[in-house]
Amino acid sequence: MFSSVAAKIRLVVALLLTALLALTLSSCSSGSDSSAAPTDLCAPPGVGAATAAPTNLDAAAGAGAEDRYTTATVTPVDQIDTSKLNLIKPGVITVGTLGDAPPSICVNSENQYTGYDNELLKAVADKLGLKVEFVGTEFAGLLAQVAGRRFDVGSSSITTTDDRRNTVGFTNGYDFGYFSLVVPNGSAITGFGDLDASKRIGVVQGTVQDDYVVNTLKLDPVKFPDYATAYANLKSGQIDAWVAPSQQAEGAIAPGDPTSIIQNTFSVNNFVGWAVNKENQPLIDALNSGLDAVIDDGTWSQLYSDWVPRQLPEGWKPGS
Repeated sequence: MFSSVAAKIRLVVALLLTALLALTLSSCSSGSDSSAAPTDLCAPPGVGAATAAPTNLDAAAGAGAEDRYTTATVTPVDQIDTSKLNLIKPGVITVGTLGDAPPSICVNSENQYTGYDNELLKAVADKLGLKVEFVGTEFAGLLAQVAGRRFDVGSSSITTTDDRRNTVGFTNGYDFGYFSLVVPNGSAITGFGDLDASKRIGVVQGTVQDDYVVNTLKLDPVKFPDYATAYANLKSGQIDAWVAPSQQAEGAIAPGDPTSIIQNTFSVNNFVGWAVNKENQPLIDALNSGLDAVIDDGTWSQLYSDWVPRQLPEGWKPGS
């Protein structure tokens, strides 16, 4: 059933490269009009917002390491017994998510939880014949809440790490780890290499960016409970820089804001997946089956192109 996945991934790459070329030609032939930017930050930006893959600054930290977690195969989705998924509510996936990190996870103008991660999860649930119920929370407590079965699933562009796997289980990947350095316009900081102990660096507590600043850069960041608070503190001058997931950074910066993304980087080793109670392997397996199904039928490609149109890095693909 999933033999055409590789071909579909190649199609996505071609689509995004075409969008990047079109965007470049468009920018050369017309002036920059900030009024054309969407007013609803929690709306899919479309392929016109496509960006190239950034430099992999994680290369020295083990890029290319063996993927020990992605499953080689999945059970066909029509063979999943949804009565055995140990859901909090039968027939419903209860999902803990955030509302302040567009375009990945956000609340739209109709007060509905949406974004790339959540729309993809709804498509996976539909393949399984299940409904989805979203509940807002803060990232700092999300994994513990999934482990404690307050939620069946955590959906928040969660980069999988060995440390986090001590608390929860994860599905196969549907995106790759990708983050940005955001600073006030005119800042003397020009890249990750300029971050040192004299800089006040903001992160959201418990994120991979928190881990990166502490364990890779060996610095002591200012920790915030959510993305909106971190960004507000950057704009008000309380911190000098913000290390954030790229989608959240791009979604937070509104036209006219006094801030800019000055550098991006990524890691393909720790992919982005949904968090599930690590004892609930049937649900993990079911979500993996549903994910491969939406990759196979083109839904993943469409949602990726609509919501987070970025060139895929070499060596990464979603699903099994």
